[in-house]
Amino acid sequence: MFKDKIVIVTGSGSGIGKSIAKMFSEKGAIVCATDQDLEKAKKTSSECVNKSYHFKLDVTNKLNIKEVFNEIINSVGNYQILISNAGVSTMNYIEDLTEDEWEFNMNVNAKGIFLTNQEAITYFKKNKIMGRIVNTASLAAKIGAPLLAHYSASKFAVVGFTQAAARETAKFGIRVNAVCPGFVKTSMQEREIEWEAKLRSLSPKQVIDDYISQTPLGRLEEPEDVAKVVLFLSGSDSDFMTGQAINVTGGIYTT
Repeated sequence: MFKDKIVIVTGSGSGIGKSIAKMFSEKGAIVCATDQDLEKAKKTSSECVNKSYHFKLDVTNKLNIKEVFNEIINSVGNYQILISNAGVSTMNYIEDLTEDEWEFNMNVNAKGIFLTNQEAITYFKKNKIMGRIVNTASLAAKIGAPLLAHYSASKFAVVGFTQAAARETAKFGIRVNAVCPGFVKTSMQEREIEWEAKLRSLSPKQVIDDYISQTPLGRLEEPEDVAKVVLFLSGSDSDFMTGQAINVTGGIYTT
């Protein structure tokens, strides 16, 4: 299905993005792994089983996005799929949140989706490519999460943008969807567990146990659980789906 398809994956240096990149590669895609940390992107690329490339990318910088995406077109070829996955988090009580924390989360999580999607949509329309875009949102885009009000706001923005973009671009054959992961075992989650334990005066194990107790399927989510759904949304089996924000939460949220 993805043989020789060129896929751009943002935030692919670790976690969910890395799993997405590697899974696409296993299915025959040519992966362009991008990350703010070039060495991490390079490592992801080296672990791909098919031909792959790596690029340093700042998703908050419009000029850098244009330069990198054009470099991909010129050196790799015409891309058909964008996985806009780059994301960040911090954690705090609302009264203690700083403007810097708010802006950091909004810039990467919301603005980063807007800018990368904007560049891809412009390119797809200009070249009459029926492109596929999948944005990484979150469970926190469906249910406002305590200690993550700013993060939740940024991820709600991702879902709203995805829905609007899908409706606007459907007539051009472009599909735009999102995934909403739950408690995923990544380096980001490891940091969040430490932060939450400190803020709630719990042990890290108690925080993990709380995550698992909220998950009907009874375990923490693996990055591969998300990657499988991303590939489904990028392929022909989901040709009649656009504007969706698919829950991949182990049953925590079902609407």
